[in-house]
This record gives sequence, C-alpha cells and structure tokens, in this order.
Amino acid sequence: MSQAYTPGLKVVARERLRRRRVLPLPGEVLVQAGQRVAARDVVAHSLMPGDVTPVNVANLLSIAPGEVPRAMLRHEGDRLTIGEPLARSQGLFGLFKTECPARIAGTIESISSVTGQIMVRGEPHRVLVDAYLAGEVVEVLPESGAVIEADATFVQGIFGIGGEAFGPVERACPDPAHDLTPALLTPAMRGAVVVGGARVTAEALAAAVRLGVAAIVTGGIDDQDLRDFLGYDLGVAVTGNEPVGLTLIITEGFGDIAMAERTYQLLAARAGAAAALNGATQIRAGVLRPEIVIPWPDMQAASAAPVAAGGVLRRGATVRIIRDPYFGVIGTVGRLPAEPQVLGSGSKARVLEVVASSGEVFIVPRANVELIES
Repeated sequence: MSQAYTPGLKVVARERLRRRRVLPLPGEVLVQAGQRVAARDVVAHSLMPGDVTPVNVANLLSIAPGEVPRAMLRHEGDRLTIGEPLARSQGLFGLFKTECPARIAGTIESISSVTGQIMVRGEPHRVLVDAYLAGEVVEVLPESGAVIEADATFVQGIFGIGGEAFGPVERACPDPAHDLTPALLTPAMRGAVVVGGARVTAEALAAAVRLGVAAIVTGGIDDQDLRDFLGYDLGVAVTGNEPVGLTLIITEGFGDIAMAERTYQLLAARAGAAAALNGATQIRAGVLRPEIVIPWPDMQAASAAPVAAGGVLRRGATVRIIRDPYFGVIGTVGRLPAEPQVLGSGSKARVLEVVASSGEVFIVPRANVELIES
C-alpha cells in the first residue's frame, strides 16, 4: 500500500484562514459583513450574570430565621452597595438594635425565612470577544459573533501553554539550532512574539515574563524546565488557561530539539509583522493544536505554492512522531507495510517506517504520527 491517512500539522507561508469568534451566551454583535477588523477589535460583547453569594442574616443579627423577613431593610430585587444597611434587629424593648451592613454589591434575589439567608447576585461581568484574526468579516452570526477571514502565514505547534496573545514578531536566536537563553532577551521585546530556535530554559521563560514578553515560539523544551516554570507537573489533557504571564508554543517536541529550518525561516521572514497566537493544546480526542497566525496586509488570492495533500500520507512525506517512546522525532516516511505488524506490547497494528535525518529508522503505528504540511 503506497499511502495512508493521518492528521496533519501545518507550516505554510500563506493560506486563506477563517476563524469563528463567538460569545459563550447571547449578546450584541458590533461588526458588519465586509468590515475590516484588527486582531484586537471587539466583534461582540455580552453580560455574564454575576456569582450568587449567600448571606446568613440570621447569624449576623443573632435572630431566628423566621424573623429575617421583618428585619430586612432591603427587599428582593433591590440593588445593594457595599456598606449600606441591609437588615436591622428589633433589639430588646426597642433598644440595642443591631445592623447588618452589605458586604458585597449586587442584587437581592431571595430572602428565606426557613434558612435565615438571603441570596445576593453580584454585578454582571462584561464578556468581550475580539477578532483574533485581522482580516475581513465574511459572516455575522446574530447575537453570537462573526466569522473572520484573511490570508496569513500559519504555523501549528506540537505543544503550548497559555491562551491567546498578540504582538509583533521578533527574532531572538540567530539560527534554529540556538538555545533560547535569558541573555538573548531584551527590554525592547516587551509585548512581542519572540521567535527562538532550539530549547528554551526555565530561566529564559522567567526572564521573558519579567520583561513583559507576550509569547515565545521555539523548537523544544525540557520537561524539567516546564515543571520549574509552571511550579507543578502539567497533567491535564487540555492546556491554555495557565496563568503564567505569557504564551509558549513548542514547534517540535520535548528535549534539545532545534526548530525545523522551514518553520524558523517562515517566522524570521515575518519579523515586525503583527501576530496572533493561541497556546491551547489537546492531544487526545478532538485534537487541538497551538497556532501562530500572521496575517498578510492584503486579501489577494492565497499563494499557489504546493502543499502536502491534506491527510494523505505517502512515502517521502515529512512526519512527526507524537507518542512515546519516540515523541517529537521528525523524519520522512519509508515503507508502509500493508499487513498489520506485532508491536512490543503484543498487539497488532498497521505500521510505517519513519526515517530520521540521522538515518535511524523507527517503526511505529500509523496512528502515532502526524503529517507536517508545508
């Protein structure tokens, strides 16, 4: 059998991209079809209901729960400000009255004579959705959001942490095999998307946070460096919400791995251009890859440069192994045996040969590789 099908990892100089940007609940769309938007332009907004906080008025006033409704100075539906009197006890013979001030701002939703508690809903939170992809609004989704389209340089990584980030592309390493160390980071990189080369150290990541770097894109990272930077072992199936102060995207894998030459040259060639990134990663079902998107300033037709056939795996195609024990190895496809082979675990699966640049050949299940489209 000469070909098979496998997930792809894209590294393309120019491609027509679309991004669907939607609110988590119905709201107002602020853009129109045909409108040009920048990456940080707000395309839709909504109000998220505030959290509900119980307040035990009976305990605060030292009264029975059944007396709470009569003690209330404010009623259901009333808005509260912090510090204003909320309830007052009757006292003893009209004397020694005790007041309960509001400790949070919000609206009284309920008053219970059974529990002696009231429920206060906090102020609503404004939820904003930005365009992320600088380009043209091609579709408006009523009360939900919009679809943005643009030609862009598009690079998918193998692993990332942190959410969406924005900034101009700045090259830090002189070549793709150069490690990204603190000495290569400067104050001028504040707010920038810094392109490294090979391994990034925990010290460099910490220095980048201190300098205010928006994001780092580099070839590899050691597992211990990632643990030191985060302060814990990253054991979740989905990343993207780590409060670490920057977004990190690894393009090749874990260890001392240089960034692929093509990826490095693509990113270096776009130095100074505004980029948008998202470090969210999900390796299991419903694969989600971290990405770097660098829009082109015009909407001309996408480049006709050849790309690997989407999902089609042939001999000579460039692939990356995405499972242990060879995680992160990049090579070309050798043989594609048609018959299932017995694996080390004793199970059978259809396999392929991955020929690394060193000439070493790895035999792995076909499900353990992804195609690098270029």
